[in-house]
Amino acid sequence: MSEPRSERPRLDNLTLSRKEGFRQLAQAPPRIQPDALTAADLAALGAAARAAYDRQRRNWHANLGPIRTPQLAALQEDLWDIVDSNVQDGDKPKGAIAVDAFPGLGKTTAVLHFAQKFHLREIGEEGEFTEAGHERWPVCRVGLTSNVGMKDFNRAILEFFAHPARFRGTGAQFLQRALDCVLDCETKVLIIDDLHFLRWSGRNGREVSNHFKYIANEFPVTLIFVGVELASRGLYSEADEGGDVTLAQTARRTTPLTMGPFAVNDDKRRREWRNLMLWLEKRIVLAEKFPGMLADELSDYFYARTTGHIGSLMTLVNRGCQRAIRTGTERLDEDLLNSVTIDAASEKARQQLQASLRARRWTSKTTAGRSATTKVARG
Repeated sequence: MSEPRSERPRLDNLTLSRKEGFRQLAQAPPRIQPDALTAADLAALGAAARAAYDRQRRNWHANLGPIRTPQLAALQEDLWDIVDSNVQDGDKPKGAIAVDAFPGLGKTTAVLHFAQKFHLREIGEEGEFTEAGHERWPVCRVGLTSNVGMKDFNRAILEFFAHPARFRGTGAQFLQRALDCVLDCETKVLIIDDLHFLRWSGRNGREVSNHFKYIANEFPVTLIFVGVELASRGLYSEADEGGDVTLAQTARRTTPLTMGPFAVNDDKRRREWRNLMLWLEKRIVLAEKFPGMLADELSDYFYARTTGHIGSLMTLVNRGCQRAIRTGTERLDEDLLNSVTIDAASEKARQQLQASLRARRWTSKTTAGRSATTKVARG
C-alpha cells in the first residue's frame, strides 16, 4: 500500500470566492486513488495503518469526479466556443452565457471544471504575471446571496481579489476598483454563481441588470451566469412586470446553455448510463468489489434512486461507500444502499420509478447488457 499523501486544502464556496482558493482548486495535483486491498489484506493491517487507509478511502470517495459525462462535455464545448470567440476589440461588447439547469445536474461543477482548465491554459500561455508585474488571474468567481445590490456585487469582486479598499467606499468607487483589478490582473472570465438568488423584479434586480450591462460594455470579460430557472426569473425577458425594458439588452446578449439528467429511453442513452456506471466502478475502493457490481447488478437500482441526476448519484455512491467501509461490508448492494438516505427530490420520485421497473416498463441496461445478464442467470 502506498504511503498516505498529504492532505489537499479544504475548499468550499467561501474559499472559491477568493483568488487564492480558486488557484488551489485549479492548480492542486490530482488525487491518487488508494490501493485496492483484499479482505485478507485489510485484516493484516495494524490499527494505525487501517485507520490511515480508511481515511484515504473516505476522502477519495467524497471527491470522485468531475466526470466527463456527455452533458458536461457538450456544455464545456459551448463554453470554449463562446469564451474563445469573445476577443473583440474594446469598443465591442462581449456575449454573456447563462448556464440554467435544475439542481443536482452538475452545472456548477461543470463550469468550475471549465474555469480551472481555462485558468491553467492562460497561465501556461501568458505566465503567472502580467507585463506590468501584476498577478494574472484569468478567472474571477462571485457567489450571489439574496437581495444583492450593486455595491454588494462590486465588493464581492474586490473580495475575490483581496483589494485592500474593499471595506469602505461608495458603489461607484467599488466599481472603479473592480475594473482596475480586472484590467491589472487581465481577467477574462467572470463567473456569477447562484444568480437565482437575485430578485430580478425588484429594484435591486434592475440595478444589477444595469450593472451587468455596464460590465459587458466596459469590462474585457465574458460573463458566465449560473443558476436555476433563470428564464422564469426574468434573465431573458424583454421587460419586467411593469413594462421596464431594462432587462432587454441583457437578454439579447446572453446565450442560454443547460444540462439535463441521464435518460434510458434508447440504447444510445443507456450506453451513456452504463459508461458512467463502469467509470464509477473502476474508482470505488472496496475490498469486496467485483466486476459488474454497479454496471450489471445495480444499474437499474441507481437510476431508480436518482432519476438520472448525477448529483444525487454521486451522493448515493459516496455515502454507500462510507457505510460499506464503516460496517465492514466492503461492497455495495441493494440492502446496504436501502439504508442510505439522500435528497428529498430523489426519494420522492423513487417509488414511481421502482414500480415501473418491477413492471418491466423500462430498464437502464443496454440490449447487449441484458443479454449478458440473462446468460449469467441461466448459467
